Amino acid sequence: MITRPSVNSAATTGLDQNATQELELFDDFTILPISAEFNSRSIVYLTLGGTLLSTLGYGSISQFFVLIVGFCLAYPTLIRYLSLPLRRRYPKQIGYLLILFDALFIGIILVAMGLPVMPSIFILIMANASFIAIGQALAYLLCLMSLGAGAGGMYLLLPDFELTEPVLVTSLIAALGTGLYVATTAFYTNQSARRLKAARLEMYKQNERYRTLSRKVSKYLSPQVWANIFSGKQDVKLETQRKQLVIFFSDIKGFSELSEQMEAEALTDLINTYLTAMSRIVMKYGGTIDKFIGDAIMVFFGDPDTKGVKRDAEACVAMAIEMRKQMKILRQRWKAQGIQHPLEIRMGINTGYCTVGNFGAETRMDYTLLGKEVNLASRLESAAEPSEILISYETFSLVQDRILCTAKGQIKAKGFSRPIPVYQVVDFRRDLGARRSFTELDLDGFSVSVDMEKIKNYEKEKIIDALEKIKKSLIGRDLN
Repeated sequence: MITRPSVNSAATTGLDQNATQELELFDDFTILPISAEFNSRSIVYLTLGGTLLSTLGYGSISQFFVLIVGFCLAYPTLIRYLSLPLRRRYPKQIGYLLILFDALFIGIILVAMGLPVMPSIFILIMANASFIAIGQALAYLLCLMSLGAGAGGMYLLLPDFELTEPVLVTSLIAALGTGLYVATTAFYTNQSARRLKAARLEMYKQNERYRTLSRKVSKYLSPQVWANIFSGKQDVKLETQRKQLVIFFSDIKGFSELSEQMEAEALTDLINTYLTAMSRIVMKYGGTIDKFIGDAIMVFFGDPDTKGVKRDAEACVAMAIEMRKQMKILRQRWKAQGIQHPLEIRMGINTGYCTVGNFGAETRMDYTLLGKEVNLASRLESAAEPSEILISYETFSLVQDRILCTAKGQIKAKGFSRPIPVYQVVDFRRDLGARRSFTELDLDGFSVSVDMEKIKNYEKEKIIDALEKIKKSLIGRDLN
């Protein structure tokens, strides 16, 4: 006879096996520890035994029922220990069997007592509460049927059955037992609520720790790869696949010379500023950052998510164009900080089939890609001039309708037996001519870069005023 508080499997931590059996054994049927289930069942059987004994004292039933009283007193303790081995192996089956027997036995006792009104009501209240606590409609109906079967069977075995009027002591014993059962149930429910609250608080803290750890770990992975792993779309195991990807490489021309001249702290700040700005652009266009190698960046499009190879190629080239613009802005910022050495980015893009996935060992993996197409993208980047974007013919054929590119002949790339035709990215066709969105002029004593797409309407007057002042200053001064 049980009530159903919350399971707290952590409660058994640190206890030995015997203590676990005695105090905090849980299974799929019982969500109270065995000690609590024993107490609940014992109260019901003590109430049954007490009511039987009281009616026996008044001569209402046969002396044979003294044996039943003894059974009521001994049964809860016996069944507790005898059922433990089977409860571990068949928790639900044994749990349901025990409560069905309880229902059957209660029906037998009620009829044996002659169905006294008040004691029967109290006992049925306890039984009904135990049946409801199972939490399943079908199980509840089976318990009611078992109770009815017990009552009906006992009625057939008593040829001279008569309804009896309960004596006061019988009603008092039944009422006392019911009150004690309710109090015990309330106590265990309160304990269960406390455990549940503590468990929920601990779970919340654990979730916060995992969330914080997840955010930290995510910084070591590309957001797309991290999202796929945590959503379950991608498994963390050594496996690869062949895909058509767009591969991008870039590095800073002159960075090695600059690194020899700058202090480590200033160099670190510079490279982190550069990589942060470029990473934002990669994320904007949906690229997957493969790795940073010093000042070099490797990015690919088409995995784990793709919009089709044509749109992936257009996104990659658009990303490279914006990176080139961003580099001009960064160069002006660095110049204001006293870095006179000109830093310019060079980029290479290729499209082709690669092997992509997890490479490495079971204990340490790297999500990356391999293949000659990757090597070609790297060779294009090495062959590019400062501020130049070189792309292969495969990429050019995919983007030429939106992006103006000029043929730049062929290059001999290491690892490739034949010369490779290459193309230089100029700009989006929509941004050329009168509609050109980006303008730059960099001279000694004068530097300006204008990106029309980023200028807000309310900023136009400020820009025009500044240009007018510069114009008047230039006209009014005699410069050598």
